[in-house]
Amino acid sequence: MKIVILEPLGVQEEYLKKLLAPIAIKHEIVYYSDRKEDAKSLIDRAEDADIVVLTNFPFTREVMEHCPKLKYICVAFTGYNHIDMDYCRGKGIVVSNCAGYSTDAVAELVFGLVFDLYRHISEYDKKTRNMGTKGNLVLHEIKGKKFGIIGMGTIGQRVAAIANAFGADVYYWSRNRKNLPYQYLELDDVLKNCDIISIHLAQNSDTVGLISKERIALMKKNAILINTARGPIVDSEALANALNEGLIAGAGIDVYETEPPMINHPLLSCKNTILLPHIGFYTEEALEKRAIIVKDNLEGYLHDQLINVVS
Repeated sequence: MKIVILEPLGVQEEYLKKLLAPIAIKHEIVYYSDRKEDAKSLIDRAEDADIVVLTNFPFTREVMEHCPKLKYICVAFTGYNHIDMDYCRGKGIVVSNCAGYSTDAVAELVFGLVFDLYRHISEYDKKTRNMGTKGNLVLHEIKGKKFGIIGMGTIGQRVAAIANAFGADVYYWSRNRKNLPYQYLELDDVLKNCDIISIHLAQNSDTVGLISKERIALMKKNAILINTARGPIVDSEALANALNEGLIAGAGIDVYETEPPMINHPLLSCKNTILLPHIGFYTEEALEKRAIIVKDNLEGYLHDQLINVVS
């Protein structure tokens, strides 16, 4: 079979080739060292592929209609809403993802954002470089705070364990109530009662806009919101208004409706906000784990022992 890796996967190509060497003995593997997202380039690269590997750019019906041999898509990412899944189901194209590779990376970033908001780290760095002193900024500790988690999958559970280790009281809402050593609350009650709220939901038709203007209005004035999940889950304009009007204390955001760079996004000019360009998954350790899962997914498909299937 012909396997086309449509873009770099964040690891050295030599490392990836060594990892996939057992597969390359029997199958052709094509590597691309740059990322192209336009339909024409993707068609040129994938039109005679049996298998493609890609991360998070849209892989549309328009492209796949020009790939008559395509049988399997390995998504080197957790989310797969950028794949035309209806087309894949209709054509019998199997899709696997790489869930779990960035669990620790994303969970740790949550606390990086919390620390920056609670201890004003970025702001104090600027003050220090400009010969300033600590001034009168109010700083906070995580211990004793009510830490609310929206979505208690693998990442949510890892965040809960870390929050618990810091001495926070952990509360959660999930579409499926779980047997966990944390207190379950309804979604609105998490928003009403918690000091720190961290979102860990997949993006789908049920979750887009879930954290709406009305739900943001439920939050405490001293609460902070962390979103390292998916941008469209939160109404960005409503969040921006709440921040600028002082209705909530702060936000740490790593995900948006579109990938950075962004123009005229409502959060860009907000007060008390830490904005990052979607780096939650992007650690050396996580990307190496992802490459290993890609290898396992490919071997599973080629040996008729499918794993991580989402289609």
